[in-house]
Amino acid sequence: MTQLGKNPAPATAPDGTAADPRTHSSAETKGSWRSRLGQQLQQALAFGTLIALVIFFSIANSNFLTVSNIGSILLATAVIGILAVGTTLVIITGGIDLSLGTGMTLSAVIAGLLLTEAGAPMFIGVLGGIAMGALIGLINGFNIAYLGLPPFIATLAMMMVAQGLALVLSGVRPIYLSGVEGFSEIALGELIPRVPNAVLILIALAILFGIILSKTVLGRMTYAIGSNEEATRLSGINTRRWLVGIYVLAGTATGLAGVVIAARLNSVQPQLGTGYELQAIAAVIIGGTSLLGGRGSILGTLIGALIMSVLINGLRIMAIQTEWQTVVVGLVVLIAVFADNMRKRRAEGA
Repeated sequence: MTQLGKNPAPATAPDGTAADPRTHSSAETKGSWRSRLGQQLQQALAFGTLIALVIFFSIANSNFLTVSNIGSILLATAVIGILAVGTTLVIITGGIDLSLGTGMTLSAVIAGLLLTEAGAPMFIGVLGGIAMGALIGLINGFNIAYLGLPPFIATLAMMMVAQGLALVLSGVRPIYLSGVEGFSEIALGELIPRVPNAVLILIALAILFGIILSKTVLGRMTYAIGSNEEATRLSGINTRRWLVGIYVLAGTATGLAGVVIAARLNSVQPQLGTGYELQAIAAVIIGGTSLLGGRGSILGTLIGALIMSVLINGLRIMAIQTEWQTVVVGLVVLIAVFADNMRKRRAEGA
């Protein structure tokens, strides 16, 4: 199955290896060197943008760099970052996942119902929420890989299904978790002083996914499919099976984000998740992952997530209306996609 927008060239991992991800060559191609250099420049630009935003908002409002506000930024980054880290793999394959926000909400609802209505132990509720996210990923992956649905359509449908199920199962009412002892500590506790556990979860997940992308066969398959799925399939790889695995892994991160945001709020709001998918996808793109597939990194995604959190928090600190905040986020996504297309054109013309 060939996805739209793929390169006609043979599939390559970011280190320039051949289409078959099971083989490895130490020889670097000129194109792969340029690709890595472009990615590093994009990460440097993103980091510079982050520093510039911090300086700007610090000057604009003296409350921006307070300890409490920095803690709020880190907590917001944790949720967006967990979603973004998971969907980085999907976007590297050339796909997209629009069900992130509502999938996160449905996972939180499942966890909340298990902990309150069913009276399950906390670890069962947590596992139930994460498993719900993995199931969403499995359905998305199956629909895309085996039924041949475009990722945009498949995940758009799942976005609406998850939103409806979250409302139905919750009865359109918040689920309060204050009676579940220790649940809020998942996000708000501090194993390391002044560092919320939600941030530690994000760091641990980022390290895990970074290792998966750079050191495992799954990572090499992810880049190969994103570079040229058809060439990878013709080399004897079962791309369908690997695509399903990638979406399941991304869905697992979505479920984890649902548990973390429920623990952060100590409640489940069944209408909360709408819009989170745009912030997460924007973070991935800003961090240098190409929407056309074949290129991306977890480090860049983390920087992108921080940029999104700092931007949104700074606009709120400056009392900018929510409607205008949405406009600014949309413009940031537009600029990031435009920059990605320009990089792609320069690479093709080189």
